[in-house]
Amino acid sequence: MKTKLFSTLVCVACALFSLQLAAQPTPTADGLWLADDGEHINCHGGNIIRLSDGVYYWYGEHRVQNIPGTTEDGISLYTSTDLKTWHNEGLVLKASADTLSDIALGCIMERPKVVYNEKTGKYVMLFHLELKGKGYAAARVAFAVADNPKGPFTFLRSLRPNPGKWPADFKKADKKTAKAQNPSDYSKWWTPEWRVAIEKGMFLNRDFEGGQMSRDMTVYIDDDGTAYHIFSSEDNLTLHLAELTDDYLDYTGRYWRIAPCGQNEAPTLFKKDGTYWLITSGCTGWAPNEARMFKASKITGPWEQVACPSRGEGAKTTFGGQGTYVMSDPARPGEFIFMADIWTPKQLSHSRHLWIPIKFENGAPVLEVQK
Repeated sequence: MKTKLFSTLVCVACALFSLQLAAQPTPTADGLWLADDGEHINCHGGNIIRLSDGVYYWYGEHRVQNIPGTTEDGISLYTSTDLKTWHNEGLVLKASADTLSDIALGCIMERPKVVYNEKTGKYVMLFHLELKGKGYAAARVAFAVADNPKGPFTFLRSLRPNPGKWPADFKKADKKTAKAQNPSDYSKWWTPEWRVAIEKGMFLNRDFEGGQMSRDMTVYIDDDGTAYHIFSSEDNLTLHLAELTDDYLDYTGRYWRIAPCGQNEAPTLFKKDGTYWLITSGCTGWAPNEARMFKASKITGPWEQVACPSRGEGAKTTFGGQGTYVMSDPARPGEFIFMADIWTPKQLSHSRHLWIPIKFENGAPVLEVQK
């Protein structure tokens, strides 16, 4: 998200959300969520996991104070036993002082997700990485690992997923069709013909040898323990769902496309009563937009787009927020909380937090804020 949000929207939104969910910090008058050190919780685009010790671990982007734009210095962690009072544990993965490192200070580290691997006993972090000084051209995923949920995490490597691999459901004819799409045939983007070429795999084929682009992302562990990396690819035009290896540190080479040329980012994924639900956003920079939603009976698809989950005042802009994760609701077993960020691009460290309990109406998720 890359354009300005109005502070009045932030304050009104945060005031509304505080009425809806008790298990969260009490926001200040201007919508800040303060940790026990008296500072706003500087933890964005991440996720929360609860371990057997009864502690909640909230990982996210740590944005440098008072510096506009995308500068950051690592991944932060906050801990809590009740979701209301949070303690700043500091940076669990720091940007490197080594200028040759993929995570050299000045890189862009976004959307970190930490999951526990029961087979290896390791905590695995995946995040969207852009190399220092390269803008958003790198479009990589990065892997880090730790023995302890509080870290420190050790950076392993960054890459583009699945080089030399076609989607698992591509048949011989699909591959041939994708190879026939040539970007030089289209002097203008966004035409109907260009969109059809994207759907047929033009950018998929363009990036085939070097690996597929990976930007906004989440990680989901299915009931059988299989982990999937879900990310915006093909210049943010198509979502990919890629199966991870048993240690969660690489890819099996099996992946599937979701909503080709649908232009979705900020994916959040959860499962309820045998149905997989995917809530995403459109691509409008830092500005909020109307959430999209998809469902499937199998995680590998086919995925069907359904009605927007948001209801009521503010629904057209997802109440000013953009989703980052869906976590289990401790107050409602079997239910969920939609976590989102209300971005303030002039000072990203003070972007506000938004949590909404997910309701179900007629079997479908609903996001709604009651005054």
